[in-house]
Amino acid sequence: MRLGLTYDLRSEYLAAGYGEEETAEFDRADTIDALESSLRELGHETDRIGNVRQLVGRLAAGDRWDLVFNICEGLRGSGREAQVPALLDAYEIPYTFADPLVMSVCLHKGLTKTVIREHGLATPRSMLVEDAASVGSAPLKFPLFIKPVAEGTGKGITPDSKIETPDELAAGCRELLAKFRQPVLVEEFLPGREFTTGLIGTGDAATVLGTFEIILLAAAEPEVYSYVNKERCEELVEYRLVRGDSDPEVAAAEALALAAWRALNGRDAGRIDIRSDAAGQPQFIEANPLAGLHPQHSDLPMIATAVGLTYTDLIRRIVDSAARRVTSK
Repeated sequence: MRLGLTYDLRSEYLAAGYGEEETAEFDRADTIDALESSLRELGHETDRIGNVRQLVGRLAAGDRWDLVFNICEGLRGSGREAQVPALLDAYEIPYTFADPLVMSVCLHKGLTKTVIREHGLATPRSMLVEDAASVGSAPLKFPLFIKPVAEGTGKGITPDSKIETPDELAAGCRELLAKFRQPVLVEEFLPGREFTTGLIGTGDAATVLGTFEIILLAAAEPEVYSYVNKERCEELVEYRLVRGDSDPEVAAAEALALAAWRALNGRDAGRIDIRSDAAGQPQFIEANPLAGLHPQHSDLPMIATAVGLTYTDLIRRIVDSAARRVTSK
């Protein structure tokens, strides 16, 4: 197949004057190199398109592809991950990963949790704070946890995200509202183990790839998988492969992750983040239908490697899953 590649190259945005945190979700050049190399190894012709504005120009010029391998995160707005899929839908060009609706719902963590609750799946009680005047006292049990409702890569998450008192809640929400200019998700804090589960496939064909337990090392910021801990994960975090066949808590986490993936209509591959409560019961935290794909540093490829799947085989399985939508038309 002739495959287009859409992506946000971090170096381009940094050169344009955007900041380090602002571009934290964007891809390094070696990610694109690795992805293209694997696609070519699999026998596909590749065409680097770039970001959403570059895609607009290519579409306007009449360029078309059999399939677009899309990893664009987008820059602005709570629908930013939906921009490329929406454009491709308009031109009837198939692509990897979720559609615009799923991308938008999963980026807004409050809406994601609404879907999860409607399917009867476990997730901590929560509320949404949309402006400083509405902070008030939370009808939730302290301690709480706060984060921007539509950010990734741990942006906005620090040790201060764990909230012990109403005064801390008011101050923390005001700070996040001012910095990120979006609602703040307030949840009851989960003190248990933290997992990220990789999924492969779509709908009934989806399966669990594997699960990492996120273990914060002694030098890490405590108790929270923060922006700093993620950015310096090589020295601050241990990603430990855990298996459901020997650990009932992991088995429950993987069952929850697979049910959540199907409930949210995730496609091709992605991750579900889980954390357990004080009783060791796994709870849904958030979904990532557009998981990072750096071969050595992104969670999904790291999980694949840990379970014996090569990076190229992971990419093959993603393309094969997406290609079924091409052949079914």
